[in-house]
Amino acid sequence: MYSRRDFARIAAAAVPVAWMPGALRAAGRINSTIAGVRLGAQTYSFREKPLEGAIQALVECQLGDCEVFAPHVEPKLSREELRKWRLTVPLEDIKAARKKFDDAGIGVYAYNLSFRDDFTDEEIDRGFVMSKAFGVDLITASSTISIAKRLVPFAEKHKMMVAFHGHSDVKTPNEFAKPESFAEAMAMSKRFMVNLDIGHFTAANYDAVEYIQEHHDRILVLHLKDRKRNQGPNVPWGQGDTPIKQVLQLLKKEKYPMRAFIEYEYKGDDSVAEVRKCFQYCKDALA
Repeated sequence: MYSRRDFARIAAAAVPVAWMPGALRAAGRINSTIAGVRLGAQTYSFREKPLEGAIQALVECQLGDCEVFAPHVEPKLSREELRKWRLTVPLEDIKAARKKFDDAGIGVYAYNLSFRDDFTDEEIDRGFVMSKAFGVDLITASSTISIAKRLVPFAEKHKMMVAFHGHSDVKTPNEFAKPESFAEAMAMSKRFMVNLDIGHFTAANYDAVEYIQEHHDRILVLHLKDRKRNQGPNVPWGQGDTPIKQVLQLLKKEKYPMRAFIEYEYKGDDSVAEVRKCFQYCKDALA
């Protein structure tokens, strides 16, 4: 178990210094930290938009920190064509995609590349290389426990961290959903962390506040959404059972350095308008 001091060092290492608060690359950097809580968004929130549209949406919402959803960078191809693209895309193209965020004043904390069991070892290795080219040292992944075992040597080789994202499927042993599944992965490597989705965790009938208090030293990113318990649906914030306000207040009180990223998933008319509402909810919770 890491101490708070160790975790602060790990959290700092997850992002190159050039993108850390206090060492901003440009005077126009958007600041969405509220009461010390580092807020931002998963670009999956704008999944209907192309990369440039997602970046513009972040600017319109005034969210200056994000986790980049890989399909915003990768082309829409068949599985085998996508594998070939990953293995051959010039890294300069990846760096150019990252520069678009920099130019817009948006920091990138993590690249969301979900390794699955059909990835070849070559594709896994290239995924780490691409993520580094994107300028991050942290990959978030909606993956399986079985592939987590295969990722260990690659995380060590590239000196990167992987934070596993969970859903609410507690019936499939190979999926990340239960506290025990996260514990199994964390035991594999000190480079394995948690990307806790507090909405899915609540839908699976677990206590997000308690889990964060107990495991804050291994949680690098939170996904914020509101779901109802007992596998309930995604709903507008404040209508579900997810303790969003309590979680944000905990981060504020304890000064945990983990990111808290909005992940808009409920049905709404316009993603920008809905994410703005979510951001305002966060501001009100931290007032």
